[in-house]
Amino acid sequence: MSDLLWQKPGVAVDAQIQAFLAGDDVLLDREFFLHDIAASAAHAEGLQRIGILSVDELDGLKRELAVLAEDFRNGSFVLDERYEDGHSAIEARLTERLGDAGRKIHTGRSRNDQVLVATRLWLKEKLARVAELSREIAKVALDRAEAETNLPIPGYTHIQRAVVSSAGMWWAGWAEAFIDDAIRAADTLKLVDANPLGTAAGYGVNLKLDREHTTQALGFARMQVSPIYAQLSRGKFELAALEALGSATLDLRRLAWDLSLYTTAEFGFVALPAQYTTGSSIMPNKRNPDVIELMRATHASVAAARTEIEQLLSLPSGYQRDLQASKGAIFHGFGRGLAALELLPALLANLEWREGRIRAAIDSGMYATDVAVEAAIAGVPFREAYKAAAASADSAGQGRTPEDSLAARTSPGAAADLRLDELRTRLQALG
Repeated sequence: MSDLLWQKPGVAVDAQIQAFLAGDDVLLDREFFLHDIAASAAHAEGLQRIGILSVDELDGLKRELAVLAEDFRNGSFVLDERYEDGHSAIEARLTERLGDAGRKIHTGRSRNDQVLVATRLWLKEKLARVAELSREIAKVALDRAEAETNLPIPGYTHIQRAVVSSAGMWWAGWAEAFIDDAIRAADTLKLVDANPLGTAAGYGVNLKLDREHTTQALGFARMQVSPIYAQLSRGKFELAALEALGSATLDLRRLAWDLSLYTTAEFGFVALPAQYTTGSSIMPNKRNPDVIELMRATHASVAAARTEIEQLLSLPSGYQRDLQASKGAIFHGFGRGLAALELLPALLANLEWREGRIRAAIDSGMYATDVAVEAAIAGVPFREAYKAAAASADSAGQGRTPEDSLAARTSPGAAADLRLDELRTRLQALG
């Protein structure tokens, strides 16, 4: 490991203690390394603008940072245990290549400042992807709602057959859900789109840093003004980002539950494309819906990450080393969450309804609500209409069809008035 910036003369570094302090920093910082390099380049520009670096020194630093980024992408530079973390690796490389100019790159910064801006840039990127995927999922659901508006399917409450529903209603529900998920991700992106670069360890530095320049150079919407708030927001913003992701993975979990049930032999309503199933290692007669089962499990990882960060935030103001653990939480939470969401659009686009099995599951009792409402429309008090419909539920379906039931469902958003145009307008407004 290279010399530690903070090491004091005459004080030996205990390897076991240092390993505990470093934790998984080097491994995790591989995820944030390119963002740290980009922030270092912007910081170097700011230092040149206030006279800490010469133009030639800036040119050299930006050139070597670009080379380092490319070396990292192609694997010729590996961030490993030689370094304490990603930030020390950047400084070591620049010092090796540029000497004193490389040593100046850390002027006016703290390692906390570096990881804060790198993870902030990373969170922006991930939230944009959550919003994008949510829009894609919503579009698939909306397109299928339009194509399958009148396909009857059973509607369930309490996992019991309840009323006649439609594929159009089922798809429209997921479309609206993921439109809201996209909005929530975009709104959270606006919250975290604040530049903490130049706040050091939470109290600023005795340099007139050009923070306005670095804000623009890194594409932030605004500067996070207070150095103390920059520290208070660490963890708070990560928590908000995981909550936005969790909004989508919660919907994914419930959607996956539907598909888990619908693909069982007992239901048999849905056939999945073969690539989304696996063979049993012991039972040759079956295929397993492993993809949707692991999708169902995904929210647990997001919720765990959220809980981990929430527990970290029982801290006083100012920087605390505890916050180092927030890197692992967001890495694992977004890693699992986005991987599952990435697979969902194609899965939804390619699943097939098994219409014969669906129609066979619509029994007479599922028309009882229609019978009660029709009697109420005719003037019978609903309580009396309800009792009569319940008593005759076994014959409620006589002379009725699922299509007739759906055509009569005229309340806004119901089968006969899905208002898909309203959902399409909301989706298109998201870009």
